[in-house]
Amino acid sequence: MIAVRLLLLDACLAIAVAGALALEALSGVSRPAWWQLVIVAVLVLLLLRRRFPLATMLAMAGLAWFAPPAQLATFFTLYTVAARRGPKWPTVVATVADVALVLVTYQPGDLQAWEIIGFVAALMTLLPLLAGLWMHQRAVLLEAVSDRADQAERERDLLAERAVTAERRRIAREMHDVVAHRVSIVALQAGALSMRAPDEETGRLAEVIRESSAAALTELRDILKVLREDLTEPKSLPSPTLDGVAQLAGDLAAAGAEVDTQVPDPLPQVPEKVGRAAYRIVQESLTNAAKHAPGAPIRVRLSLDSGKLVVEVANALGASAGLPSSGYGVIGMRERVTLAGGALRAGPDGTGDYVVRAVFPLASGG
Repeated sequence: MIAVRLLLLDACLAIAVAGALALEALSGVSRPAWWQLVIVAVLVLLLLRRRFPLATMLAMAGLAWFAPPAQLATFFTLYTVAARRGPKWPTVVATVADVALVLVTYQPGDLQAWEIIGFVAALMTLLPLLAGLWMHQRAVLLEAVSDRADQAERERDLLAERAVTAERRRIAREMHDVVAHRVSIVALQAGALSMRAPDEETGRLAEVIRESSAAALTELRDILKVLREDLTEPKSLPSPTLDGVAQLAGDLAAAGAEVDTQVPDPLPQVPEKVGRAAYRIVQESLTNAAKHAPGAPIRVRLSLDSGKLVVEVANALGASAGLPSSGYGVIGMRERVTLAGGALRAGPDGTGDYVVRAVFPLASGG
């Protein structure tokens, strides 16, 4: 947009200068037959002055040497050289050429003529030179300010990234020191109980607790790796896809819960983020059901409906097991479903059941 505006400005300027020269010829002043070529040359040079500032200035000075009225156009070309090149040798060359042009044009012979030359030189040389140098310095300062702003923004982002990394590592240390320690104790005690169980049922449940605790330690290790190394997803967690939903339900059933699972056979092919979100929805819903309604029957349903994957986990409302709750379960599920492009509904359905239902559009999920 800026380039188009500059081009339009140059075109208007070139037309104005060429028009002034043409009006001078029409006002009765005698001009040679090739004067029209001078006007065309001035028009072309003014349009090219931004791309080739010094070459245009020298060509314009040479043209004004043979056609003095064209000297008006050197006012603008000298400004362009100074604005584009700044206080460097091209500006010096252009200034010397313009001063020489003024001297040759007016050829002073006495003191009064020199006074006139000084005024013309100030008007035709000093004014565009100073204006061009001022614009050049302004552009340099703006670029420096922009660079400093970009550098400050990069430093701010770097500091924020370092702060996030430090916080992630602090959380990883706390989780390792507190959670891993507690889960390890549970696993050890469950292993000891399975070895000394008074009956087979107690031993089986103790073994389920030990295996679940060992799996939790494995998952915790991968999560700690994510926090420390800034990975996007743990690579060794057990099947965070639709294939792992049946295993989730089976593990809870092995612990004594009544879980009714219905999944399509074969499982539908879904995008990775949809499969991961569905797995986590079922995992969190089963955990909530075990905490808030222990012993209540649980239904897990996976189905396809009009090109959409429907994940539904329902359980009868019951007495809570008294386990502490983080309060972020439903919030986390809603965030996962939203990121996968789906919709979530969680709450009592009016028939005595608590239902979590997530719908994922498979077409947009890919």
